[in-house]
Amino acid sequence: MIGQPFPARIDPMLAKAGRLPAGEDGSWGYEIKWDGIRAIAFARDGEIRMQSRRMEDVTMRYPELAAIGEALGSRSSVLDGEVVARDEQGRPRFQLVQRRMGLTSPAAVSSRRRDTPVDFIAFDLLHLDGRDLRPLPYQERREALAELRFDGPCWSAPAHRLEGGAELLEAVRGQGLEGVVAKRLDSPYREGKRSGEWVKERVWNRQEFVIGGHIPGEGRRSERVGSLLVGHYDEAGSLNCAGAVGSGLKEEDIRFLTAELKRLHRETSPFDGAPPRGPKARLAVFCEPELVCEVSWSEWTTQGTLRQPAFKGMRTDKDPRMIVREQG
Repeated sequence: MIGQPFPARIDPMLAKAGRLPAGEDGSWGYEIKWDGIRAIAFARDGEIRMQSRRMEDVTMRYPELAAIGEALGSRSSVLDGEVVARDEQGRPRFQLVQRRMGLTSPAAVSSRRRDTPVDFIAFDLLHLDGRDLRPLPYQERREALAELRFDGPCWSAPAHRLEGGAELLEAVRGQGLEGVVAKRLDSPYREGKRSGEWVKERVWNRQEFVIGGHIPGEGRRSERVGSLLVGHYDEAGSLNCAGAVGSGLKEEDIRFLTAELKRLHRETSPFDGAPPRGPKARLAVFCEPELVCEVSWSEWTTQGTLRQPAFKGMRTDKDPRMIVREQG
C-alpha cells in the first residue's frame, strides 16, 4: 500500500547468537556480519538522518554519509545496516570505527573524518517511497534493496546468498572478518525483537559486557585501571560477573577508563550472586554499571566466566540494561 507514514524511529531487529542452521532446505539466506556500528538510515527529500541502535540521532558524527541522501534524490527510504571503518586491507574493524563514536563537536568529527572515514553497508530495506516493507518477508525486502541499486563512494548493499552458509563462514574466517548471519527468507522485520529467525555465528566468541568495576594495576599503575570487571544481566535482571579483562587495553583506553570509573565509583559491588573471583578479587574497586565494552574470548568456563578474554573497545551505542549472555 502506497502512502504509508514515513517512520520517525525504528527499533532494530536483532539476531540470536548460535550456530548457523544445519543443512540447507532453501528457507535461509546468508550474509556477512560486518564489524561496525548498527545504524538505521532515513533518506528523504535529498537528506539523510542516521539513528543508532539506541534510537539516538547520530547524523552529525558521519557527515560523509550525507551524500547518500543526495544520491537518492526524491526517493524516500529507510535502510538498516552497519557503519564501518576499514583497515589497510579493506576489512571493517570495530577498533577503528569506535574512534567515531561519542563525538559531540564538529571540530572533533572533522578531524576524525580525515583519519578514519566510514562507509554505510545496508542489509535491509524497511520503507520505500511511501510503502512500509517491514511486514514483508526478508527475501522480498532483499529484492527491493537490490532494485534500489544502493551503491556509491561510501555506501553499498552487498548481496546475500541463498545457499552455502557453511562455505561463506569459512571464507569469512579466512579473510579475517567477523562472522555470518542466517536469516529466514519468510521472516518479517520484527522491530526491537531478538528473534531466532535471525541467527549470527561469529568466527570468534565476542559480545558486549557491562563494566562493574576494575582491579588496579601494579606498581606505578596502582592508581590506574589494570583490568576490568565485566558482567551481563540475566532474565531476572541480576548483573552476573563474567570475570576480569586486562588483555587488549591500550594506554588511551586505560587513561579514559581510569577517569570514567573514578567518576562512577561506588562502595558496594553492582554484581549479584557470586562475587568476582581470582587472586586479586579482594582489590576490586566498583563502579555504577553504566559503561559497556566489547570483549572477545575463547570459551565460557563452567563457573560462568570468560577464558582468555581480550578488550576490543567501548560501546556507547548499547544500553547497559540490554546486555545479556549471548553465547552458549
